[in-house]
Amino acid sequence: MANNYKKYMCVVCGFVYNEEEGLPDEGIAPGTRWKDIPNEWECPDCAANKADFELIEEI
Repeated sequence: MANNYKKYMCVVCGFVYNEEEGLPDEGIAPGTRWKDIPNEWECPDCAANKADFELIEEI
């Protein structure tokens, strides 16, 4: 976990954005931090707003 990548989950549909993996099909390169994704971005599964995602706390 040298880079401390985080995961964020859509509270509407459960889709998970993983910073380490990115979303290459959506034009978001692997390693893209959540803060660097535009605020206009929408969940690829349900079109929820970026604000509808919450950090997944890993134990």
